[in-house]
Amino acid sequence: MFARPIRVKSNTAIKGSDRRKLKADISTSFPSLSADELSELVPNKEELNVVKIYAHKGDAVTLYVLHKNPLFFELEKRLYPTVYVLWRYPALLPTFTTWPPVLQKMIGGADLMLPGVVVPSSGLPDVKQGDYCSVTLVNNRAPVAVGTAAVSTGEMHSLGMKGRGVCVLHTYMDYLWAFGDKSAPPSLPNAECDGQEEYEEEYEVNKMEGEEEEIVETCVEEEQCPGETVTDQACCGVEELSLAEQEEERGEKGNEEEDVNQDDQKMPQEIMDALLLQCFLHALKSKVKKSELPLLTSTFLRIHMFSCCPSGMQLDIKKSSYKKLSKFLQAMQKQHNLVRVKELTKGVESIVEVDWKNRELRSFQVPEETDVEVSPMQDGGEGETPYHPPEITALYSVSARLEPLFLDVQKRKGTILQPAEVKHIVTEYVKKNELVDENNKNYVTVNPILCDCLLEKSEYQEIESLKWDDLFSRTLGRMQECYQIVFPGKRPVQKKGHIEPIDIAVASRGSNKKVTLIKNLEVYGLDPAVVATALQRRVQASSVLQPIPGSKDKVLVQIQGNQIHQAGNLLLDHYQIPRKYINGLEKAQKGGKKK
Repeated sequence: MFARPIRVKSNTAIKGSDRRKLKADISTSFPSLSADELSELVPNKEELNVVKIYAHKGDAVTLYVLHKNPLFFELEKRLYPTVYVLWRYPALLPTFTTWPPVLQKMIGGADLMLPGVVVPSSGLPDVKQGDYCSVTLVNNRAPVAVGTAAVSTGEMHSLGMKGRGVCVLHTYMDYLWAFGDKSAPPSLPNAECDGQEEYEEEYEVNKMEGEEEEIVETCVEEEQCPGETVTDQACCGVEELSLAEQEEERGEKGNEEEDVNQDDQKMPQEIMDALLLQCFLHALKSKVKKSELPLLTSTFLRIHMFSCCPSGMQLDIKKSSYKKLSKFLQAMQKQHNLVRVKELTKGVESIVEVDWKNRELRSFQVPEETDVEVSPMQDGGEGETPYHPPEITALYSVSARLEPLFLDVQKRKGTILQPAEVKHIVTEYVKKNELVDENNKNYVTVNPILCDCLLEKSEYQEIESLKWDDLFSRTLGRMQECYQIVFPGKRPVQKKGHIEPIDIAVASRGSNKKVTLIKNLEVYGLDPAVVATALQRRVQASSVLQPIPGSKDKVLVQIQGNQIHQAGNLLLDHYQIPRKYINGLEKAQKGGKKK
């Protein structure tokens, strides 16, 4: 329902009588909430706002907002909790569990189909058609969607777990969620995790075999668009296979396709194995010095091996037959006798010895290529187009209140000026009207125009003169801020408001896992996909691009782990983005030992 932008009609503070009525309605709709929990959700003294909005289909919806987070939304005189409430009280509604790939489809407006429901050992929750229900993902009890049951529990079983299960109204990552603080779901481990862990392994295999889309399409049914035909509906019905049936089909096809898949994967793996060996030998022969030993294996990979990767190629251990750096180095130690790897501290491996006289190492010819990251390329060093940061200039627009002050120089409302121009115009106005204080030239006498333009009503009778600095700061403070951004070879672009800084943040995902989120790269002419690839190459962690709710042309870069330090170095040193245009660098992990 909130998969597309919403339109705000009004936003007002709630009245005392409406606050009491809201608390009573919540208590009636959700009787499991205690009096203390109700007081937490609807506090008596804190500001609670009533926001009336229109969904993209024109539905009138009322939101109840506390601390900038929507807690409940009212649709057709019925209250529904948002994910922000359910993360605090996950057991508030009957819950259905589904697979992680289904979430993205539900965010796009799809309902949850019964083939996508994971049936726990305790059975499905007992619901009737139209009852409130929430949707969670395996391994986490934090709900990610809210809706109503399409059919009763008994009908679900009688239908053979086929058809629509939950009519989804609101999800994590939709525009209603984006109306709040955009926080991520907490990690609430499930009691039943054995089967779910098996699923995760199975899902990784499915992704490698390219079957993820087939599973997702079975688990959800998207909203039918106006141009959809009856044939399309029939096709959707055919695709509603249960997961068990899919497993049987995969088992029958597995033996037939196993040889083909092995042949398809053989060549890329052999190529990556050869590239790994080449970069390894290149790094040992031309990069590593005896004085650097012992050398952390992670440092050896990040600093030395990556810089030896030939132009136009990408080193990715996960695409090799070794899969992990530790296994590759073990092979180099046992099969080639090139290095000796030892665990000097618990869980941390280092290269402690290199056989510089090894015949294979001595016979290796170093390719005649420069290091990967010599000049700041758009893709981190392997592209053809060098990246140059834009020039950003702060500007100010004449507001209606200040228009009388600028009339003498024919600058009307909306005229954009540089700070130096504003200072010059104000100075000339003061001199022309002989407003400089004769006794102290550091002060300017306030005439009626300056009074109306720069003073508050409470100051009219109190202030008769202003210092020059105060005069300029008040003038700029009452003008609308703008900025001009100039990319090399392109025309200057002027926009109102502040320029959005590149935002780097860390969020929690799943069982105590951290991910780094980077957004607003497009503002500075950076391609998020290219930056994600460059950062992925630096830290050897998987990355993914996600759409940002409410933004048409912007995406979010998500990479595993707390990578703020590395992301900051990439943006500051490589792309030359000024520090003042990057938010979140102070959240980087501090050095030193953990206590």
